[in-house]
Amino acid sequence: MNSPVPPSAPVPPSGAVPPPGCPAHSGGFPLYSEEFATDPAGVYARLRAEHGQLAPVELYPGATATLALSYQACLDVLRTPETFSKDPRRWKGLADGRVTPDSPAVPMMAYRPNALFADGDTHQRLRGAVNDSLARIDPNALRSYVERSADRLIDAFAGHGAADLVADYARPLPLLVFNELFGSPAEFGDRLVRGMSGIFDGVDAEAANAELSTTLFELVALKRATPGADVTSWLMAHPAALNDEEMLHHLVLLMGAGTEPQLNLISNTLRLLLSDDRFAGDLAGGSLPVEDALDEVLWTDPPMANYAVHFPVRDVELAGHLLPEGEPVVVSFAAANTDPALAGTPRTGNRAHLAWSAGPHACPAQGHARLIASVAVERLLDRLPDLELDVKPDELRWRPGPFHRALAALPVHFPPATVTTSLAALPPARTPSETDDASGGRSWNSTAAPSGSTSPAPTSTPKTGRSTRTARWPRWSSLVGWWRGR
Repeated sequence: MNSPVPPSAPVPPSGAVPPPGCPAHSGGFPLYSEEFATDPAGVYARLRAEHGQLAPVELYPGATATLALSYQACLDVLRTPETFSKDPRRWKGLADGRVTPDSPAVPMMAYRPNALFADGDTHQRLRGAVNDSLARIDPNALRSYVERSADRLIDAFAGHGAADLVADYARPLPLLVFNELFGSPAEFGDRLVRGMSGIFDGVDAEAANAELSTTLFELVALKRATPGADVTSWLMAHPAALNDEEMLHHLVLLMGAGTEPQLNLISNTLRLLLSDDRFAGDLAGGSLPVEDALDEVLWTDPPMANYAVHFPVRDVELAGHLLPEGEPVVVSFAAANTDPALAGTPRTGNRAHLAWSAGPHACPAQGHARLIASVAVERLLDRLPDLELDVKPDELRWRPGPFHRALAALPVHFPPATVTTSLAALPPARTPSETDDASGGRSWNSTAAPSGSTSPAPTSTPKTGRSTRTARWPRWSSLVGWWRGR
């Protein structure tokens, strides 16, 4: 990989090939295919019927893995780090050349020195820095920024009567929020989007990883010189004493977890609300059951369908299958949540799903992610309550890829809205470091100690003015003008 910090790989042991008969020996079902993108539930059902709780899959050409399909098997993998390691330096396929360094699987799976790919004491040190830094985010300030970002994006298309809610709304919103949280200059926005999208889609992933790494190295250097009241600076100041390489790869981790999956959570929830009669009927009656819709999506269409890659530390048997040492086991959050063994389990208000993973590597930002998504969806529906899909639900296209559950587009139409307040009257967006010091400023928690960040229970927002902008704003490909209030 042409990356400033290329993933390292162990020296291949002699004879490092999976034994005949194990799931990793054959290529398995191609999860990068259009068939999987179009009908993942059908693929999971077929794999269960043919293989049981664990099935051989191909993540990308040449990159094979075992997919854990049942709820119990997934929990067994997630909760036994003494048997299933997160350290990809154990990945034998990469070490012995069966997976080439330019494979699209490598940027998503190969070793980076961050909490996601660490075990034991190293994981605890790195995870502590992440937890404590995220805990300093003030949920009220976060809510306010999501609302302001949402309003400005909605104002860009509300007067046109039509929009693509993926390109015009769900994709740029998380990036704008995370640029603020991380104190990232707006000029970095396009590069971060290209890097993240390329890695998740597997399209020129090597170049995308290089661009992402270069941009984040620049952000680390910027924050070393001028720290601010932002997550990047708080990570740097943490007693865990992250070096520049660790800083880079924790920003990759946090940006990756906070942008692409957040985009999918927002757009998948909007799709459900606009297409499912159980929710659309409530919308017509004036109710916005966003929390119920979020629960449903997290159970049935989680934004990361398959991930949490683990590597057995030795040959191990699980659910009647032999899992060879060093061959990747991928947890299917989506298949686990829809396991027939859970039939009849209520979803509304039930947080026992695996969308946020489980065990020592469970998502540390669940509250933040849910708050961003719920405020984003409710703000849009408050502003444009008469949204309707432009196509039939089964005509929506999904982006291929083994890891995410991602809509390619979400076209809608609605009565053109009018504006009652001027955009010029709204305060311009800013980077926290422009006005706050590194200990935390007025928009974020000022205490140096970690603080609670549980999102407030209510997430509804008052209706605001409509937009009458006549010129269509550029889409997410250019954020600088938006950031500066133009």
